[in-house]
Amino acid sequence: MSPDQHEHHEPESTLHTHNLAPVSLGRVASRTVVGLLVVVGIAVVIGAIVLWPAHLRVSLPGVPGASPTYGGTVEQQVVGDCDFTVAANGTVASSEPDLKANPQGGCLNSSVRITDGPDKGAWTEFSVGTLRVSTSLTPGAATATPVGAGSSGVDTSRPATPGIGQPNLTPGTHIRMGYTPGQNGAAPSYQFYDYARTVALWVWGLLFAAVVIAVAVWRGLRALIGLAVAAVVVVGFALPAILEGHSAVWVALVASAAILFAVLYLAHGLSLRTSAALLGTLTALAMSALLSWLAVMTTHVTGLSSDDATNLQAYSSTVSISGILLAGFVIGALGVLNDVTITQASAVFELAHLSPKSSRRRTFWSAMRVGRDHIASTVYTLVFAYVGSALPLLLLFSIAGRPLTEVLTSDTVAIELLRAFVGGIGLALSVPLTTAIAVLLAKPRRAAVSEAAIERFATAYPALDISDVPVRPPRPAPRRAPSAPHSAPSAPQQQAPPEPRGGGRHSLPE
Repeated sequence: MSPDQHEHHEPESTLHTHNLAPVSLGRVASRTVVGLLVVVGIAVVIGAIVLWPAHLRVSLPGVPGASPTYGGTVEQQVVGDCDFTVAANGTVASSEPDLKANPQGGCLNSSVRITDGPDKGAWTEFSVGTLRVSTSLTPGAATATPVGAGSSGVDTSRPATPGIGQPNLTPGTHIRMGYTPGQNGAAPSYQFYDYARTVALWVWGLLFAAVVIAVAVWRGLRALIGLAVAAVVVVGFALPAILEGHSAVWVALVASAAILFAVLYLAHGLSLRTSAALLGTLTALAMSALLSWLAVMTTHVTGLSSDDATNLQAYSSTVSISGILLAGFVIGALGVLNDVTITQASAVFELAHLSPKSSRRRTFWSAMRVGRDHIASTVYTLVFAYVGSALPLLLLFSIAGRPLTEVLTSDTVAIELLRAFVGGIGLALSVPLTTAIAVLLAKPRRAAVSEAAIERFATAYPALDISDVPVRPPRPAPRRAPSAPHSAPSAPQQQAPPEPRGGGRHSLPE
């Protein structure tokens, strides 16, 4: 039976230990939290229905289609003379090219076996410029003339390693190559596109999953399932909805809320502890969205300093770059808010369980001390993560000799700073909010009892601190009925003391 049931249905002269229990879940508080989460869940479902894209794959007119890429494996690499002509760089051959070695050459020439596509089993050749020559061309892209220190354009005093931005096509390297079909009688050709990382990424992903499951066991497995659900929500709902022209901010809020429901309950189970963290996270997320909007409006950042944003604006006029910027702020705050709120909720419930003598106020401030340490460390993590992502840009500005104030107030750096500022404010506000919600659930208000009952309970259970139990004021003495006239006073009768109601160690008479 819950504490509220004792409060409403038990006689006032009975004091149950459940009313003074160190940890109990109040029906009113739990119903309030669960009710709010149900309302938010219904709103998320309605928002998903309204914003659901008509097509999961959106094609925008005017956007050039991606050229196909095919795999290849580097079989041989030698130092030799440079040959950037199309005939000797990227053309298809039926047999492995005969690479001519020259230790004084300025290029690394590699033979590549094509592993899939229309020319599977055929061969091609790439010539990559080294530090001995000055060239930055992608292998197979165009013709270039190397420029160096000597008459041959090669500076042999420098190492024969790939130049800046050039791939290192060592034997055994798996690559992806762009394919250009032959037109007007020209033969098809290949260009280096990127390294093939599929196998390596699978290995690291499986290693990550194995470590998480080995340490966290079933909770770790549920967390990984939650990540998969989050990826489906972002790829299957958020991206197509934004490309279709829906408000990026509302799409981000609906997607983020759906992700939080799935991730928190999958990873941490269906409980009031998780519900407290979820409600605190959702509230902090809404505040972060409002703060993000205010930050973008007051600082006038545009997001157009990024090449990706510029290309997106050129290809799709229906997509708002400022909306994308705000959506990025909202989604970026998910991870750090989730981390802090679930930690705070767990700390409150553990403190309530391990410190039954603590009052609600003491539990709140004890958990806040933990939260303050968490805020300090997480703010460092948040800021340094954004600084790390902008480090190449900061180095470029430093080389250019621009003043620090001008660098920090530029659009690209200002966006990263605003991410850190808004995320830090949302993080700081989420700690007291989640702590208060968790305290209400872990240590609800106790029923008021009489002073005599508290004294008897304190004598029977001296280990429990009952200083926060509210005291009920004494009831007024009942009025005596007037005696009948001309009647002799009757002798007082000895009455037996009343029997305790409920009996046993769990209830004491008043």
